[in-house]
Amino acid sequence: MIEFFSSFFSFSFLLRALVGGSLVALCASLLGTSLVLTRYAMIGDGLSHVAFGALAVAMALSASPLAVSLPLVMAAAFLLLRLSSSGRVRGDAAIAMLSSVSMAIGVVVISLTSGMNTDLYGFMFGSILSMTRGDLVMAAVLALVVGGLFVFSYNNLFAVTFDENFAKASGIRAGLWNGLLAILASVTIVLGMRMMGAILISSLIIFPPLSAMRLSGSFKGVTLLSAGSSLLCFVTGLFLSYGLDLPSGPVIVLVNASCFLIFSLIRYFRAGPGRRSPLKR
Repeated sequence: MIEFFSSFFSFSFLLRALVGGSLVALCASLLGTSLVLTRYAMIGDGLSHVAFGALAVAMALSASPLAVSLPLVMAAAFLLLRLSSSGRVRGDAAIAMLSSVSMAIGVVVISLTSGMNTDLYGFMFGSILSMTRGDLVMAAVLALVVGGLFVFSYNNLFAVTFDENFAKASGIRAGLWNGLLAILASVTIVLGMRMMGAILISSLIIFPPLSAMRLSGSFKGVTLLSAGSSLLCFVTGLFLSYGLDLPSGPVIVLVNASCFLIFSLIRYFRAGPGRRSPLKR
């Protein structure tokens, strides 16, 4: 055991992956709490597909991947909010349309260039080697912003998450808060996609809140339990992937799925089947 950990911590790229990935997982779980409760859980999947298309274009043009993908993913997030708020297109339908178009653009761009680029393959399926020092700094700043948002604006987030009309009547600028959440979710997805890949990044947003909701009936409890389980699952998955010589992204997803199953069984035996209390403050 000591030899395992000494070997793991001897690699600088694994340390960056551990610290940076943990920060991204923390941000994804916190933002995912609001997204899941407002039934925008699949927005992470949709925005990751947008990022994939943007990365394909960036690499075809030999441009900076982050410089191209970040503004495009943010614009896509605002577009999804706009379409959903207008009522002309349902939120899930808008996400499905944007996802399919973005993936199609990415595949077409790849086919028109030299084929599947190694770096682009890593963005699509994740690569533990892709976390750079710059990504680590961005992840740290993102974690401070997201953490501060939940600590100092908890009441506003609670109001916007559960009853947007009531929040507006109370003087809360719901559109501003939704836009802020969209921006932070976009940054989290682009950073997390470097390690988890475009296909799997949405799991960091969806699984922790759903797992936490198995055991907690309050918004605060779900938020805290989601953050804790997300960190534990990420670290456990990273250690397992290193020890078993398996891809980190899929292993982390499977650990999160196992956590959801365990929490569901605990809830079943503790409260009995079919019993569920409404989520409260």
